[in-house]
Amino acid sequence: MPIDPTLPYDDQNIFAKILRGEVPCKKVHEDDHVLAFHDINPQAPTHVLVIPKAAFVSWDDFSARGTDEQIAAFVRGVGEIARMLGLVEPGYRLLANVGLDAHQEVPHLHVHLFAGRKLGPMLMTA
Repeated sequence: MPIDPTLPYDDQNIFAKILRGEVPCKKVHEDDHVLAFHDINPQAPTHVLVIPKAAFVSWDDFSARGTDEQIAAFVRGVGEIARMLGLVEPGYRLLANVGLDAHQEVPHLHVHLFAGRKLGPMLMTA
């Protein structure tokens, strides 16, 4: 169910539980600021979720409240993960859903990294 990104951070969301080690994940990468893991319902041959290791509801929340260090580490982390997985040359797609209309389902900032096949153009639907 889509969430309202203007609500306070819910520390019982699934990604918060993963960060605390209460729920397992198939890790791709972890450092002081970033955790990346395989999506449990992949939409492409490679579907990795990248999350900051801090309590941010959405990209909007992160860009407003994140420190320069957190923002730089997250953006660099996404690029590092793409390079580590060998995705730069064939190409990949990043997606960050924010809010109800975009169908954000987890109230913790996350970026989807899709790759492993031709993903096609982004299409607008009515």
